[in-house]
Amino acid sequence: MRVVLAEDLALLRDGIVRILTAHDIDVVEAVDNGPSLLKAITEHRPDIAVVDVRLPPTFTDEGLRAALAARERIPGLPVLVVSQYVEQLYARELLGQGTGGVGYLLKDRISDVGQFIDAVHRVAGGGTAMDPEVIGALLARHRDSSPIASLTPREREVLSHMAQGRSNAAVAASMFITEKAIGKHTNSIFGKLGLEQSEDDNRRVLAVLAYLESTPRP
Repeated sequence: MRVVLAEDLALLRDGIVRILTAHDIDVVEAVDNGPSLLKAITEHRPDIAVVDVRLPPTFTDEGLRAALAARERIPGLPVLVVSQYVEQLYARELLGQGTGGVGYLLKDRISDVGQFIDAVHRVAGGGTAMDPEVIGALLARHRDSSPIASLTPREREVLSHMAQGRSNAAVAASMFITEKAIGKHTNSIFGKLGLEQSEDDNRRVLAVLAYLESTPRP
């Protein structure tokens, strides 16, 4: 697997490179700013871009903007965003594209090496890896808005687990209920949110996207 990494803090950037390399993941280039990120992605066409949201020169949304621009050139480019905080607007913008593997992790999760590497592999493979705190913040913001208001508390809990990229079996184990029950909950969620049947792996996070796209941007 080939990775382009963007992180402006030198110590953290070097640490991530070491973690990835130790797990047989090739970091083809590690950069510290938005313009260099776009150039590196365009040149190397990696299997995944691991990107900090806030990069020089603006330290606002430079990393995400560069990743989105790269996706216009390379449709479906898998992108794993890492951020110090839950930045709801940025998460919505990345997820709203609906194509290719996507992930959003808080930087604290990187200390759990197994979880971080699993997220990298999952996103590179076209799946999703959403931090539980990110999903919680996204759902809580408009929890009284339609169509999410139609979901039961149990369905919301299942939705949160699904958006993290977990399989039905993993969700069932986490919630201590049967996999068959999870299947019923997911079908109910998809039905209430108007999601048509699809073979796309990202369908599990489309439940979250359908909700987010139904609410006005701030």
